[in-house]
Amino acid sequence: MLSHDENGLLTRTGPDTPMGETLRRYWMPALLASEISEADCPPVRVKLLGEDLLAFRDTQGRVGLVDEFCAHRRTSLWLGRNEECGIRCVYHGWKYDVDGRCVDMMNEPAESRLREEVRITAYPTVDLGGIIWAYMGPPDLRPPEPAFEWTQVSEEQRGVSKNWQECNWLQALEGGVDTAHVPILHRNFTANTTKGGYAPNSTFAKAGPPTVEVDTTDYGYRYAGIRSFGDDEIFVRTYHFVMPFHQFRPGENTVTPYTTGHIWVPIDDDNCMVYNWAYSTNGDPFDEWDMVETRLGRGPGQLQPDFRSIRNMDNQYLIDRVMQKNENFTGIEGVNNQDQAVQEMMGAVVDRTREYLTSSDLTIVQLRRLLLEAVRTVSDGGDPPGARSAYYKLRALDRIMPKGASWRDEMLPDMYPDSVSR
Repeated sequence: MLSHDENGLLTRTGPDTPMGETLRRYWMPALLASEISEADCPPVRVKLLGEDLLAFRDTQGRVGLVDEFCAHRRTSLWLGRNEECGIRCVYHGWKYDVDGRCVDMMNEPAESRLREEVRITAYPTVDLGGIIWAYMGPPDLRPPEPAFEWTQVSEEQRGVSKNWQECNWLQALEGGVDTAHVPILHRNFTANTTKGGYAPNSTFAKAGPPTVEVDTTDYGYRYAGIRSFGDDEIFVRTYHFVMPFHQFRPGENTVTPYTTGHIWVPIDDDNCMVYNWAYSTNGDPFDEWDMVETRLGRGPGQLQPDFRSIRNMDNQYLIDRVMQKNENFTGIEGVNNQDQAVQEMMGAVVDRTREYLTSSDLTIVQLRRLLLEAVRTVSDGGDPPGARSAYYKLRALDRIMPKGASWRDEMLPDMYPDSVSR
C-alpha cells in the first residue's frame, strides 16, 4: 500500500505539482488527429493535466495547442474563427498563431505595436500515428519525438481511438497493467456470447492464476503472467510498460497478427483520457480494428460524441443481473466497459492506504516505485526514466510453451525486433 502523502503525490497532476511536472517531461497525446483533420477546421477544446487548452489546425496545416482563453478579456477562443493562419477571438478580434503570438488586434489602431507584447501559452505538437502529441515541459529538455513502431506504419495497418474515463489516471493505468484480473473480470460462461470477454474454452479460461515476473528496463519494465496450462505446459503472456503511461499487450482473436496498447493521459485529477491503438506486425492491413473495438465496447455507437461510454456511472453501466447469472461474470457488455466500471466505482481517487496487495500485484508495486523515483529524479534536476530511451520498437506476445521453459530465452528476441535495448 501507499502512504497518504505518496498517494497524493502520484495522483495530483496539475501545474506546479511534482507529478504534474514529471509528466510534462514526456510527449503526451492531446487529441486524435481526426478531430482536427482539415486546415482551418473548427477548433477543439482540450484539457491536459488540469490546463484548459485549445487545439486548431491552421491554413498551412500546422497544429496549434494554446491557452483556451484570450489574453484580452479571457473569453474562450473555442468561439473563435480559425482563419488565415490563426485563431481569432470573436469578442474584440485578437488573433493568435500556432505559437501563441498575437498577430492582429481589430480593436487597436493600425499603428499600435501592442500586439508584439502579447503572447498566450502555446505547446509544441507533433502529428504521429493518428494522434496529436504535445510536449508541455521545459523547452530545452524536450525529448525525442514518440516514434513508436505503431506510429510509423501506414493508416491501413493501424487503428487508434480514445475514450474518456471518470477516475484518476493512476487507477486506470494500474488496472491496465494488472494481468491477474483478465480471466476473472472478463469471464464468459458461454462459448458464443457477443458481449466481449473470454469464453470457457479460451486459453485464458483454461489456464490457472498467474505467477507474475517483472524485469526493470531503461524505458520502464517488461512483465509476464505465467500460467499453468495442463500438466505439461505453461501459457505465457508478455507486456511492456513504457514510462510514464504506456502499455503494450498482445493482440488476440483476429486473423492478422498485431500488437495493441493503451495510453492513460490525465485530464485533471478526477478524469483521464485513454488512447487505444493497435497495428499489424506483419505488414498487412489491419482490417479487423472495428471488430476489435466493438468487442471491447468502443465501437461505432458505443461512445458518445464527447468520447464518454454509452455505459457509464449515470446509468450503472446498464448492468444486467440476469446476464450476470447466466452469460458473463459482470453483467456488463464490453471488456472496456467492465474495466471502467470497477475502476470508476473505486471513487475518483482511490484510497491506497486501505489496500491489501498480493503477489499478483507485482506490476502495480513496481509501477508505483518507478513513478515515485521519476518524481524524485525530476525534483533533483534529472531526466525521468524513459524520457530519452531507445524503446520505440517493442512488441508484446503470448505463447504456450513446455513447462520449465524460459520465456525470456524463447520470447525476448520477438519482443525486441531489431532493437538495441532489452
